[in-house]
Amino acid sequence: MINIAVFASGSGTNFQAIADYFSGHSEISVKLLLSNRENAYALERAARANIDACVFSRQELDNTDRVPSVLKKYDIHFIALAGFLLRIPENILRGWPDRIVNIHPALLPKYGGKGMYGMRVHQAVIDAGDRFSGITIHMINEEYDKGSSVFQHTCEVKKDDNPESLAARIHQLEHYWYPRIIERLLLNDA
Repeated sequence: MINIAVFASGSGTNFQAIADYFSGHSEISVKLLLSNRENAYALERAARANIDACVFSRQELDNTDRVPSVLKKYDIHFIALAGFLLRIPENILRGWPDRIVNIHPALLPKYGGKGMYGMRVHQAVIDAGDRFSGITIHMINEEYDKGSSVFQHTCEVKKDDNPESLAARIHQLEHYWYPRIIERLLLNDA
């Protein structure tokens, strides 16, 4: 069994899509949710799905081996970031090289980097007058949104779009494609 951990900071809709997709999967299991926010709704989603969770502080993430120790305890093979807003430190990058993936709500390299998340991204796309947006699934490294791209999928930016309407279509793409690309990466890697 290939064990996955998901990091999330917020409501956890992508975590839910991943957990639902792999529920009962014969080769892949979501074993753990990790969050830097003790009030993240993703924790409630994990509890309802009977998936263990770990809450940690930014200091614990950046300056201790607590998080890598928890990942090792659960025998985690692969990590997915799902709305996780902190940079992953070197001790985790080294422990899971080329096994940490993230999803970004735009077509990188545009609209990426520190501070570019959520509605900020969608507003930037609309303000720029782009005709297309989409999702980028990418490996992570020590820089925000700079890891190699694994998959992109586009959607049209409509003339009457606002950040919320564009976000709704982007979320549909995320929820459909993210678990499927994770599965593809894991089963092609096995």
